[in-house]
Amino acid sequence: MTETSWAERLFGGFRKTSERLTENLSTAVGTATLDDATLDEVEDALIMSDLGPAAAGRIREKLREKRFGLQISESELKEAVAEEIAAILRPVAVPLEITAFPRPQVILVIGVNGSGKTTTIAKLAHWLQEDDYGVMLAAGDTFRAAAIGQLATWAERVGVPIIRGPEGGDPASIVFDGVKAATDQGIDALVVDTAGRLQNKRELMDELAKIRKVLGRLNPEAPHDVLLVLDATNGQNALSQIDVFKEVAGVTGLIMTKLDGTARGGVLVAAAEQYGLPIHAIGVGETIDDLRPFDPDLVARVIAGIA
Repeated sequence: MTETSWAERLFGGFRKTSERLTENLSTAVGTATLDDATLDEVEDALIMSDLGPAAAGRIREKLREKRFGLQISESELKEAVAEEIAAILRPVAVPLEITAFPRPQVILVIGVNGSGKTTTIAKLAHWLQEDDYGVMLAAGDTFRAAAIGQLATWAERVGVPIIRGPEGGDPASIVFDGVKAATDQGIDALVVDTAGRLQNKRELMDELAKIRKVLGRLNPEAPHDVLLVLDATNGQNALSQIDVFKEVAGVTGLIMTKLDGTARGGVLVAAAEQYGLPIHAIGVGETIDDLRPFDPDLVARVIAGIA
């Protein structure tokens, strides 16, 4: 996919988010001068657009610092907001790099059921393949039969090998087999699906601890990445998932999906401001090419509705 078509896809995907922010901001600039009352309205507009109180407060203060008392048009306000959003997003835009030696790099992918975790794994495998890495999948979500079947279907479609076991099997033994097979075959990246149930945190914690222990025996550095897949349509609820999974799984980075189905894309900014975790990629759409590295400047302009 060309960069132009990806930018167009992003603009289309974030349309609901940018329309919501634009609508909220346009009511704030009824007065032409950036005074305290206008700043209050801008801050409220940002919060209502799911950027979160911390990011909204920070953007407000930056606007105050740079533009207070000056006349400001709606387009100038959008430019200024985009600039401040980009400043929040740039530090967390970290590429996912395959650097592990010895291979494979073990990438655990976690997230609640319904977050788009399994399709994200397939898209990630495709993306890594495009960069000429050898990829293998491991079906570590043995809790749901559908998850194993779905991942196997995607593996076939993408053309990568998969290590799987029976429904209800031991995820740690699947991961063990996966690392062993990936090592023997000289695979660069092993992407592991894991159970997405959060109803019983203790059970999930124990399962992930067991997986880590098994990995540690084979490769003390593994897992090299623990990626949390978040569904943007959950808005601020996505943030509470970061809280839980950080505690349970030691999340090292985020992937945000379903940005095209929501007006809550601003939650990306809230996550960056609140947690500072690397955002490796974002997804807009259902096709295999719809997961791409996170470009903070482009996303900032898209959220602010600047073509």
